[in-house]
Amino acid sequence: MDTYTVRELTQAEAVTASGVLARAFLIDSAADEFAAKEAPLVEHSLNLGAFAGDLQVGGAQVQVRDLCVPGGAQVPFAGLTSVAVASDHRRRGLLTRLMRAALPRSGPAVSALWASESAIYGRFGFGVATELTHYTVPTKIAFRPGVTADSSVVRELPRDEAMPVIRALYERYAEGRVGTLSRLDGNWGYHYYDTARTQAGRTPLRFAVHPEGYVAYRAQHVWTDNGPRGRLDVHEFIATTPQATASLWRYLLDVDLVSTIQYEGDPDDPLALLLPDTRVALRKRFHALHIRLVDVAAGLPLRQYLTPVDVVVEIDDPFCPWNAGRWHLVVDGGRMTVASTDAAPDLELDVRDLGAAYLGGTRLSALAAAGLVREHTAGAVAALSNAMLADREPSCREVF
Repeated sequence: MDTYTVRELTQAEAVTASGVLARAFLIDSAADEFAAKEAPLVEHSLNLGAFAGDLQVGGAQVQVRDLCVPGGAQVPFAGLTSVAVASDHRRRGLLTRLMRAALPRSGPAVSALWASESAIYGRFGFGVATELTHYTVPTKIAFRPGVTADSSVVRELPRDEAMPVIRALYERYAEGRVGTLSRLDGNWGYHYYDTARTQAGRTPLRFAVHPEGYVAYRAQHVWTDNGPRGRLDVHEFIATTPQATASLWRYLLDVDLVSTIQYEGDPDDPLALLLPDTRVALRKRFHALHIRLVDVAAGLPLRQYLTPVDVVVEIDDPFCPWNAGRWHLVVDGGRMTVASTDAAPDLELDVRDLGAAYLGGTRLSALAAAGLVREHTAGAVAALSNAMLADREPSCREVF
């Protein structure tokens, strides 16, 4: 029987350990480039390794960053990423051991991740808290009457000039947009890593900058018998005002030699609403950020709430058993207090579903309709569900 150990890696070990992740994700042919992309993240992260003797057979990384929650607060969270177990050491409890090391009770009250397979992380209490919408939009289309756009103020900048400008604009945007993440230098380097492999036959990243927003994108050259039918792939679109949103989209829609734009935005993204017929923007929705409340009593009061609430909630949480039990939740003036109680519950739910609702995207009432939240007192689900909503859908478009 194999004997495994899990421990924190040194920085030197963490840089070279990315080969384990590359093999687990079936991209070992690009292991050296993968290691170069990962290297800037090592210094400010907790890097975990799982070992069979002296051989590393698994790993995980925890980035401590800030997450914007309803009410606008920037809350520290444990960003779990680079989770992998070697294919010949699966099904032996290694992932569970890595997750326990990555989610200590003494760490941040909130954890988050992007999941290659959501069902895996649901077992550990992570719920889908935000979604992405993939848009496919034809170019050269007019806006609906009443939309004001001035693309003449948009300027294309080379990367070295654009980066300080877009970093400042992103900081402004992230201050109040629920679901957005803080970025250190390493996060910027990772998110904007640009090589022939990431380009995949497209141009290097191009940067169009407005005084109140920016877009980073790539172009794909496509020529047919009928002329150019190129495509733009938007890497990141950030706008801090409606005017910037309209002007940047007008600029992209009018780029020559292009017939289609692909963009991963928010479920309530304003893009489709700019168009005279919203059906022109073809849309598909996908899972994005998953949230896990590592400490329910500490995590719930970190955000604000829309309406008063006074309910007793019974939470099931086998992985972090300190969360399991009954909690009295009271919201007054937008702030929540949480106290352990023996009172009869008004509703029951799994911690996974509480995490899904934490940013105000997933409604507890929708989960109740699916039988995942069980109501014992009439109106309890609606009261807590309404209180946990945000003014807009939460947005997280950065895979980390």
